[in-house]
Amino acid sequence: MNLENTKAQMRKGILEYCILLNLSKKPSYASDIIAEMKVAQMIVVEGTLYPLLTRLKNDGYLGYRWEESLQGPPRKYYELTPEGTLFLNELDMAWGDLVEAINQIKK
Repeated sequence: MNLENTKAQMRKGILEYCILLNLSKKPSYASDIIAEMKVAQMIVVEGTLYPLLTRLKNDGYLGYRWEESLQGPPRKYYELTPEGTLFLNELDMAWGDLVEAINQIKK
């Protein structure tokens, strides 16, 4: 099995969680989300991010607002809704359970 493919699949599985964590800090523009994910070595491209943001918005977990930009057209800033915050809290608990289970298996 290809290690890089497996690592990519693992990152893909937690990408939604990472994006919600990112947005829990502050509302963000899509390119800022991509930049922060790259810093964390969670490589994500626009073709992956935008459909995920749309799905999270349609599920009621994200909202957005437009802000004027000095460098071009207005920018869409995404932010967590109250439902998104609750969902993120549930994902936090699920992540903790998963880490605990993996650590138990590793023993």
